[in-house]
Amino acid sequence: MAASVLDQAASSLTNIAVLVIAARVSTAAGFAAFSMVYLTFTVLLGLGTAFVGQALVLERGDENGLAAACRSAVAFTACASCAAALPLAAGGLAAGGGLGGAFAALGAVLPLVLVQDGLRYAFSTLRRPGRALAADTLRLLCVVPALLLQPQHTSPARLVAVWGVSAVPALLLGLGLLRPLATGAPVRLWGYLRRGHLGMRFIVEFAVGNASSQLAVLGLGLLADPLAVGALRGSTTLFGPLNVLFNSVNAFGPPLLGRLGGRRATVRAAAGLGGVLAAVGLCWAAVLYALPAGAGRHILGATWESAATLLPAVGGQYAVMGLGTCALVTLRVLSPRATLRVQVVFSLLAVVLMLAGYRLGGAAGAAWGLAAGSALKAAAAWLRVLRPRAADPTAGAAVSAVPRPGPDGAS
Repeated sequence: MAASVLDQAASSLTNIAVLVIAARVSTAAGFAAFSMVYLTFTVLLGLGTAFVGQALVLERGDENGLAAACRSAVAFTACASCAAALPLAAGGLAAGGGLGGAFAALGAVLPLVLVQDGLRYAFSTLRRPGRALAADTLRLLCVVPALLLQPQHTSPARLVAVWGVSAVPALLLGLGLLRPLATGAPVRLWGYLRRGHLGMRFIVEFAVGNASSQLAVLGLGLLADPLAVGALRGSTTLFGPLNVLFNSVNAFGPPLLGRLGGRRATVRAAAGLGGVLAAVGLCWAAVLYALPAGAGRHILGATWESAATLLPAVGGQYAVMGLGTCALVTLRVLSPRATLRVQVVFSLLAVVLMLAGYRLGGAAGAAWGLAAGSALKAAAAWLRVLRPRAADPTAGAAVSAVPRPGPDGAS
């Protein structure tokens, strides 16, 4: 568990460092363009994690079966990322300009970064989180100096290319560490396209729970004000340490809560943890709000001025996100199929509130709209936890990510 938490911390620190350094070496407009590209990558990464990674870590079986599942997951990620990279590169080249060049660069490096990131789920499934930590630590140690060496006012396309190519050493290390664990295992790519694959459900939850708001922010940049995207990304980057806590709760919450036995004990533990996360979020927001302007500019460069005005709204959003995360994890333990309805309704409502807020108050209004949407989702999730319906007959059942051979040997 310690190795897994440290690995998540290394990954989150990498994301924070990338955005902070990019903000420091870019103009405000350049960072806005880089943020839009990085946001696109974040959505694609989330889709891959939901479809492949979350289903993979639920795999059960002997070492040979797990090795086959992990090798299949890595191979499918490589194929899917290449397929997604082609339209990105072609569209970016056709669009031209600084933003088009940055999207073309993302298409060129997308397979490298997605496969490297996806390896951690294979190591988690194989109960080798220390190997994931080694690869992700190397990723951090490579990307930070690579970006720091870039001159001031570096173009977004160059930043994206340097960020992507710096993943090669960690990718090679990860594949080398996986090889002795998965060599000789069969690869079954078609299993991911068959009906019943659990990733289908997870990808729908991600699409409505996370990707919808991220795509709405991206739409603001493409159709309205790119600087608003830079401000939103800059302010949320400062709350990156809290993402480590939230991701750790998502990773370790279900198995730990599931061991508590009774429903009352599970709900009580989750509520206590949610209160702690909310308090941490508010305290961190207060620290950032009290940060001197000089220190803020040292962190985010020219983007600090616009990002600082959003800190109260973003801090409130992260506080209620702590409560909502624990509620959704509790629902996943007690009634796994109950989370989808909450995610669909209130994630779409958050997008509506964000767009309405932007129309009324610009970037600050959009941030407060997202905070209101997160608060409503958290409240709805806790109401669903405290007022359960009939028990879900599928609770606790896992659907294999890769079809297993039947009695006659057919998969």
